Amino acid sequence: MLKRGRRLRRNESVRSLVRETVLTPDDFILPLFVVEGEGIKREIESMPEVYHYSLDKLEEVINEVLDLGIKGVILFGIPENKDCLGSEAYNDLGIVQKAIRKIKKINKDLLVITDVCMCEYTDHGHCGILHGEYVDNDETLKYLDKIAVSHAKAGADMIAPSDMMDGRVQTIRESLDNAGFKEVSIMSYSAKYCSAFYGPFRVAANSAPSFGDRKTYQMDPANRREALREVFEDIEEGADIVMVKPAMSYMDIIREVKDNTDMPVAAYNVSGEYSMVKEAAKKGLVDGDRIIIELLTSMKRAGADIIITYHALEASKLLKR
Repeated sequence: MLKRGRRLRRNESVRSLVRETVLTPDDFILPLFVVEGEGIKREIESMPEVYHYSLDKLEEVINEVLDLGIKGVILFGIPENKDCLGSEAYNDLGIVQKAIRKIKKINKDLLVITDVCMCEYTDHGHCGILHGEYVDNDETLKYLDKIAVSHAKAGADMIAPSDMMDGRVQTIRESLDNAGFKEVSIMSYSAKYCSAFYGPFRVAANSAPSFGDRKTYQMDPANRREALREVFEDIEEGADIVMVKPAMSYMDIIREVKDNTDMPVAAYNVSGEYSMVKEAAKKGLVDGDRIIIELLTSMKRAGADIIITYHALEASKLLKR
């Protein structure tokens, strides 16, 4: 007998009835870039329709996030001053700490996640403390702990370490617990690859390394099994959610992690992926609306429970049509 799969594709009512993967705004986390100053909503040159926000401009975007049903944001701070120790990162009056408090005043129930890394705060652009031109893993842990506790004190719900130092989940967990923040969760950038897809973000965050690269601490894009080792280590150290970054070129890794753990899995749809789509759509090479939904659906189909994406606002509006 001829099998007719097309019977279940004949119209949208049937297609939606049997659809295996359903994308909703509940799946998204919106990244936000916060800066010092007033009256600033400045489009980022490398990332169309993504902005730097000063604190007084946050209410507009937070209300849009809430209206669209997006459950959370992840914060990246761009300080006015940088030094070799990234001291603004753990300043209780730093830009991210102030942004956390501002957002919680706007809506106390919105999930506020903070990226914990040092690259935006160091004058050399690397993700930790340098000894010569080498990032000292164990010395850096002490500073990551200080950043995490400072964010928790400001009201962060979740800490997301992105530095890729060995052992950082364990030390952050211990530091949070010892400081009385046992309920603050950790979403670890567990499998973060040394990727060329981060370029537009480094413009947005002014975080490009002043020399060398990050190959000694971020993962080799050629490696698959190593990702599982990193994930398992983070789970053992106390991570509540594990992440794969980037997403689009690493969907095989998302699926590996999903199939081999029972943990919630996040995927970061990074800046280069975002900007390529926006540029292709601008040139009329692709249908921008369709490709955004297709890409995000693919990430969820691959196994992502949470998708961090700069498309979050736009995609949520498309899904509500």
